Order: sequence, then structure tokens, then C-alpha cells
Amino acid sequence: MAGSAVEVTDHTWEEEVLQSPTPVLVDFWAIWCGPCKMIAPHVEEMAQKYIGKLKVVKLDVDSNQRTATTYGIRSIPTLLVFKDGQVVDQVVGAVPKSELQKRLDRVLAG
Repeated sequence: MAGSAVEVTDHTWEEEVLQSPTPVLVDFWAIWCGPCKMIAPHVEEMAQKYIGKLKVVKLDVDSNQRTATTYGIRSIPTLLVFKDGQVVDQVVGAVPKSELQKRLDRVLAG
């Protein structure tokens, strides 16, 4: 659905993230993670704010360990921003919405 974060898996990763024609914000999270729950509303808000400019996806690290391991995710929440299939920014931990928005604006401007 447009305007909300989409769940991705190890199986859909390449198509949804690496081959995306638009930049992608990936939220690496887990159901038991308190800080992940804290930033979830910010992630959803970014999905609304950047419709058509940015794809926002979520990857459950417990169910998709292959992808989490590939990108060295050791701490959650970790947010990675991909552009043209490459990581261009990384945020670890629950950051304020303003910090997340500033980083996304920088990626989208460049």
C-alpha cells in the first residue's frame, strides 16, 4: 500500500530493495525490541511524507537472518538507506524524527 512501510523478507529483498528505482529506507527491527516500537511511528510517517520519492520497508531480523547478517546488523533498530542498490546512510538506535528526516532529505537531494 502506498504511504506505509512494506514488510520485506530474505526472499523479496533483492527485488524490493536492491532493484528499486527509488531510494529505500529499510527498518531492521524485531517484535520484542522496545526502541524499534519507539521509532515505528516515525518510520511510518516518513513513508507518508515521501510518497513517490522514497520506498519504506521493514525487515524482521528474527525471521530474516540471512539479510540481517549480510548487512552486519548487530543492534536494532538499524535503519539503512539504499540508493541504486547501495547503502548510502545508516542510523543505529532510536533517533529523533527530525534527525531521520534531515538524513533522508540529504539523500534525496543528492
